[in-house]
Amino acid sequence: MKIKDIHIRMCRHKQSVMKNSEMRDGKRSNLEFLVITFETDEDLSASTFGFAGRGAEMAGEIANSIFKPFFLNKDPLYREKHWHEYRMADRWWNHAPIYSYGPFDINCWLLSALKAEQPLYKYLGAYRDTVPIYASSLVLDSPDAYAKEALEYKARGFNAYKLHPPGNYDFDLEAHIAVRKAVGNDFKLMSDPVAPYTFEQALRFGRELEKLNYYWYEEPLFDENFHGLRELTRILDIPIIGTEVIAKHPYSVAECISTRVVDMVRADVSWSGGITATMKTAHLAESFGVQCEIHTAIYHPLELVNLHCCAAIKNSEFFEVLVPYEYFNFGLKQPIRVENGLAHLPNKPGLGIDLDWDFIDNLSLIHISEPTRPLYISYAVFCL
Repeated sequence: MKIKDIHIRMCRHKQSVMKNSEMRDGKRSNLEFLVITFETDEDLSASTFGFAGRGAEMAGEIANSIFKPFFLNKDPLYREKHWHEYRMADRWWNHAPIYSYGPFDINCWLLSALKAEQPLYKYLGAYRDTVPIYASSLVLDSPDAYAKEALEYKARGFNAYKLHPPGNYDFDLEAHIAVRKAVGNDFKLMSDPVAPYTFEQALRFGRELEKLNYYWYEEPLFDENFHGLRELTRILDIPIIGTEVIAKHPYSVAECISTRVVDMVRADVSWSGGITATMKTAHLAESFGVQCEIHTAIYHPLELVNLHCCAAIKNSEFFEVLVPYEYFNFGLKQPIRVENGLAHLPNKPGLGIDLDWDFIDNLSLIHISEPTRPLYISYAVFCL
């Protein structure tokens, strides 16, 4: 099988319900993303979303100039070969953003699963058919707002709630106390402050989280602050988790595990280098008896790929989704089925749920259909 064509769509979803305050820098995301399609000489095709930060045009140009020529005319079943060859190419000259390779690797896996007529998670090697789901907050404007949201998702049957606080120590502590008081002591809570603290603040905050019976403490310092994180891991009893934005999975994560930078690691199909790197990282962690909790990929078509990986991994407890859930629940023809706190795997071959092409076609987008073709833009604003 050969990849005979690759289509790249650069999409901007102006989601009018999102608030500026829900991002720490005060600038809301318009949820820009790519949609990348592989077509093969065997009349099989696969499509996936790709993360683009706040720059779909930039991400699309990188995808078009680096990754499209790399994958054209290759056999998608040679995923391991492509992964190693691209790793060397990236080291020599590309140095592409960490999210760039993921969607191309995902499409190779999807084509392989489709050819085998298997759901992706069974093609990977299924461990389970359902995965416990937890809610992961945006930045909210008051401690009471966090408490209210945690109660909402507890009532909806979610298994845990994770706070992303704004990074002000006193506010953050008040919010974590308010949430624990609201949901009771038996409901699992996690904290992900996303690296706002000094070491001393991070240590004091971790002590408070231990008193509040929080389940884990995520990226209190930047992921690359190995010295500080290693000290927190040594001193604190609450598990420290990180590595989601460390480049070059699984090799960089191997150092974090072997020298106890963190207690638990993170990976996902978007930021870690696709399914190939995610599964390598998970299996690396498993060999050390370490949890590899799959990090949210934000957009539900990518979350569904994450879910397939979760279902093929024993050492990942949860399926993480950002909330409000409805903000990011777009791009799939049918929603991911969630019942009684469990996300259910679809059983059709490949991804198992089709992309919503009517939705995609009505976004503002740039569509690249040839690797050397000049960019052209057609605008059609779509708002929820």
